[in-house]
Amino acid sequence: MNLISIFILSIFFVKQYQAEDEQVINLSVVACGDRVPETLVLLKSALMFTLSKLNFFIFTEKNLQYQFTDQFNQWPKFVQKKFSYSIFEPKFPNNNREEWRKLFKLCASQRIFLPEILEKVDSLLYVDTDVLFLTDLDQVWSHFKKFNQTHLAALAPEHEEANMGWYNRFARHPYYGRLGLNSGVMLMNLTRMREFNFVNKILPLYQTYRYNITWGDQCLLNILFKFHPDRLYKYDCSWNYRPDHCMYGSNCRTAEKSGAKILHGCRRVFQSEKEPAFREIYKAFEKYDFTEESIRSLYAKIRDAFDKDSLKATYCGKVKDIFLKNLKPGLKIHKQILTKEYLNFNKMLKFFFFFQI
Repeated sequence: MNLISIFILSIFFVKQYQAEDEQVINLSVVACGDRVPETLVLLKSALMFTLSKLNFFIFTEKNLQYQFTDQFNQWPKFVQKKFSYSIFEPKFPNNNREEWRKLFKLCASQRIFLPEILEKVDSLLYVDTDVLFLTDLDQVWSHFKKFNQTHLAALAPEHEEANMGWYNRFARHPYYGRLGLNSGVMLMNLTRMREFNFVNKILPLYQTYRYNITWGDQCLLNILFKFHPDRLYKYDCSWNYRPDHCMYGSNCRTAEKSGAKILHGCRRVFQSEKEPAFREIYKAFEKYDFTEESIRSLYAKIRDAFDKDSLKATYCGKVKDIFLKNLKPGLKIHKQILTKEYLNFNKMLKFFFFFQI
């Protein structure tokens, strides 16, 4: 075989090994204090189901940054090829930096300032650290195409039923719509936010309502979109499925029909026994290591967990189809991708080994 043929074949194998979809999805997360381990599980879940390349914008304290880079370097090479990343130290206004840093959860209010910090980024998906993806990020990213000319962000409702609502019963400030918004999963068109002068509109709201807000930046977003409802695109609760949607009985109708797409383990339910359904799913993802065997183990552990008496005794444990509906086909696709990547990688090794003989 001549050198030209070898060159052509090598290009073929490299192209086979590259991602098929060139779309890049920007994903941002803020992880301070003890939030790094669950953030790594979150990022792992994003990589498992998503065909597009991912670009991570990670905000964390300087002494924690090595935990991300060390873990990224331990993941298989074909996984490392699926994403790029930038790590930043959190940045807040100089005149009251500590006040913003400690507003509600440590560093969580960083999202408010993303339009100015990431000044060259057009759009991104921001998520809290206590989130797990059960489906392809391309699906949630596709909501950007549904924005009208005024929408600059997307959020899901805080509650579905008034008798369970927090904002309608306890808020001491204006809030969006009938039951308010939850900010755990947020699509942000940063270009439009900059044009809207988003940060400078939030700052005076904080000065006015600082002693009335409970949930930090989430309350500020509720206040802002109360006064500018035309700027918000609202998606349904299946994109931000929380214990509140099942702990007293199922109340997220879209998730009942199409399954939960993104889990939000708020109030530390991933780390506690308060809601074992969420805890068992998190534990399974935590142990996953990008091998075919661990895919089978992951799904089996989650499926079998719902047969435990401890889960059956909870309302969330009685709606297992909501948790499994998207997970099963998503893992099937991931397994096919995984098999293909390992197969292509082995082909490349054999190919180059052959021509070294």
